[in-house]
Amino acid sequence: QVQLAESGGGLVQPGGSVRLSCAASGTMFNFYVMGWYRQAPEKQREFVAVINSADSTVYADSVKGRATISRDNAKNTMYLQMNSLKPEDTAVYYCNYQQAGSDYWGQGTQVTVSS
Repeated sequence: QVQLAESGGGLVQPGGSVRLSCAASGTMFNFYVMGWYRQAPEKQREFVAVINSADSTVYADSVKGRATISRDNAKNTMYLQMNSLKPEDTAVYYCNYQQAGSDYWGQGTQVTVSS
């Protein structure tokens, strides 16, 4: 079992930045994939970015150039830095962890981009 806890969301003005964190705990293997997804009101959850244990990253086109996903192995924590935020970035952001065929989700952190 793996537990995930997101933090760092809040109200941000358009053009601003936010740094989300996802702390993982539990039984973790050496090979895994961690990622961020988001869900806006009345929309389906969508992929934002992913990083694997080899530090390979993939980004959604909607955030490419504005987002950076990273991880700190010593802290078992993954981050998402998002800059130049737009109102359409408003959503609940979820952390995801996949290993050995299992899939884990955090409870989400709200990011609201509004003036």
